[in-house]
Amino acid sequence: MTNIILCGGNGTRLWPVSRSLMPKQFVKLFETKSLFQLTVERNSKVCTEQIIVSNAEQYFLAVDQLEEVKKSNNKYILEPFGKNTAPSIAFACMSLKPDEIVLVTPSDHLITNETEFDYAIDKAKELALENNLVTFGITPTYPETGFGYMKADGNYVEEFYEKPNYDLAVKYLESKNYYWNSGMFCFKAEVYLCELKEHATEIYEACLVAFNNTSKNDNNVIRIKHENMIAIQENSIDYAVMEKSHNVRMIPCDINWRDLGTFDALYKELPKDENNNTINDKYISINSKNNLIYGNERLITTVDIDDCIIVDTGDALLVSKKGSSEKLKILVQEVQKSTNLHSINLTTYRPWGTYTVLESENGYKIKKIIVNPGKRLSLQKHCRRSEHWIVLSGIATVIIGTQTKTIKRNESTYIKIGELHRLSNEQNEELVIIETQVGDYTEEDDIIRISDDFHR
Repeated sequence: MTNIILCGGNGTRLWPVSRSLMPKQFVKLFETKSLFQLTVERNSKVCTEQIIVSNAEQYFLAVDQLEEVKKSNNKYILEPFGKNTAPSIAFACMSLKPDEIVLVTPSDHLITNETEFDYAIDKAKELALENNLVTFGITPTYPETGFGYMKADGNYVEEFYEKPNYDLAVKYLESKNYYWNSGMFCFKAEVYLCELKEHATEIYEACLVAFNNTSKNDNNVIRIKHENMIAIQENSIDYAVMEKSHNVRMIPCDINWRDLGTFDALYKELPKDENNNTINDKYISINSKNNLIYGNERLITTVDIDDCIIVDTGDALLVSKKGSSEKLKILVQEVQKSTNLHSINLTTYRPWGTYTVLESENGYKIKKIIVNPGKRLSLQKHCRRSEHWIVLSGIATVIIGTQTKTIKRNESTYIKIGELHRLSNEQNEELVIIETQVGDYTEEDDIIRISDDFHR
């Protein structure tokens, strides 16, 4: 069985912790591991391999985090932008043998009862072998209004329902035959593709064209081209297939499943102190209780504050009442009108390492750059800025024009506007430099790449 891990998302529901270039599944919310890493470790116990479907910008985040948990030989399908789950799952199924059974899971859910999870997977696999589309229904424990529901009679799904209002959610809970729609599925690859072709023909045909036109520079990496992605209709697997098919079955399960899509949901999972404030080493409170406090850079203090969400990420501060998390999407739309903080963090991850913006003003920007051992940036030039590099630790190998030189700790170099250059780390330890950019424009799109190890 192959696990298809869906890594889409635009990072709005847990902003400013998550951003479009660092969505919540890759944020290490639980100290040492991300939800993505927990998903891979959990599912690899029941699956022999995994296919990660993600935005091309997030590919190297996935690669790095899989290396951390020692998972190798992974396959990737990279989309230039998302068109929801129906096309993403189609691409993955097209890459497999027709009779391969797949387990489709989001990458940002938390499941803690793995014994029941494994049992549910075994039952789903049995039904999938009989050419059914299998979904997993979570037994509801309270009248949740933020989830879709399914009505079922045993394993037979009778109806799918949209997110209900509170009164309707109470009725669903009391009736005992309604389940939360978990967004997890199990079926044969060819069964899904046949159902997609029948019920969403245009999506199927556009996906087939896109898949047949993919770039295959690497056997384990399939890149969907931008022009082909544009032609695909956006739709979810629920709307495109599951709600229309007559071959849907459901496995009811109680696996302690959590969709950590809001700060209110996250608050329930984090450890708390005696006042029910989330535990944080940089938090001091006076007469404050029931607060979610997130931040590890500056000291956060509260006086007489109850039932709030306070999130500090260095470049953005969120203060909200608990229970208002669903309004974050509207807030991010407002943020997007005047800044790019919806997209980027102070620290941005790249395939070669990271950079952190220390200061940015009109005319200049200062960054701390970390280049991982054996990695190098693209051979590039800038049209509107010069750069000054100072090595803090490690040894830099630098190409400037036609010259190659080595720069050691406490040494520096200068790159003029328009000059061809490349920064490399040929050592076995991290290279750390301070980069000062000076010019009338210092954004990331002022890069002309001549050659790049990562095919950007």
